[in-house]
Amino acid sequence: MMYRFSNTVIGFLNLLTLLASIPIIGAGLWMARSSTRCANFLQTPLLVIGFIVLVISLAGFIGACFHVACALWIYLVVMLILIAALIGLTMFGFGVTSKGGGVEVPGRVYKEYHLEDYSPWLRQRIKDPRYWNTIKSCIFDSNTCSNVINWTPLDYMQKDMSPIQSGCCKPPTACTYGNNMEEEATRMYNEEEQDPDCYRWNNAPNLLCYECDSCKAGVLEDIRRNWHKLSVLTLVMLVLLIGIYTIGCCAFRNARRAQTDYPYGHNRITKVRPRWDYYWWRWLHDRRERLY
Repeated sequence: MMYRFSNTVIGFLNLLTLLASIPIIGAGLWMARSSTRCANFLQTPLLVIGFIVLVISLAGFIGACFHVACALWIYLVVMLILIAALIGLTMFGFGVTSKGGGVEVPGRVYKEYHLEDYSPWLRQRIKDPRYWNTIKSCIFDSNTCSNVINWTPLDYMQKDMSPIQSGCCKPPTACTYGNNMEEEATRMYNEEEQDPDCYRWNNAPNLLCYECDSCKAGVLEDIRRNWHKLSVLTLVMLVLLIGIYTIGCCAFRNARRAQTDYPYGHNRITKVRPRWDYYWWRWLHDRRERLY
């Protein structure tokens, strides 16, 4: 009975992942009907992941429970591709998110973020108008800045901000704005010392600093933090997938044995057709018999 243990484990695990794929697909379909642009931004990855998990789990479940070697073979091949893809994604994620982290602001709790501190690949992606317009709409629809724009100067001294709030909801702390002619003349004289984001800032609630480089940097910092958390989860998934893949190889071997009348023993029939080198060995054996 021990040789069926791996089949039972693989069948049980794939039944769980098969059931888990249903809410994933459901969430993707629900987001497809959502009116929120941020939700639509995530619907395609969820649907793709859900259907891949569904197909893999179904092949593994059928192959393990019904001893279908062909289904298990497909299952193992796809699992191997998935493991290789996760390894590549994890290495790529750590590579592009190794830079960044923000800069301390004297006298403030929050940090500020600069676009040049992040990897060139991330900067190139975030500057693409197609991606940035979608992300900007998500930030605006989420009302991230609704509370920050009503803060008092004391709130800015005592309260912390998320990276997106720090970059998108206010101008850089070093910016100076004059209220009279003398201060305006001083500001114009020191214009080259001012951060370019100081001139992109606008008090209008629908503008604020959404076009600032600091806003893009805040989004990249948020992505960097989430990607690091995701990479840790990916490493755990890799360990589990490698363990499941090893058990799946045992289940595949058991399914191949179940296709013959003699699952065990040295004299069992392992193949219906001779191996590719059978005829060569037979020819050499006949030649040796003739010589001796």
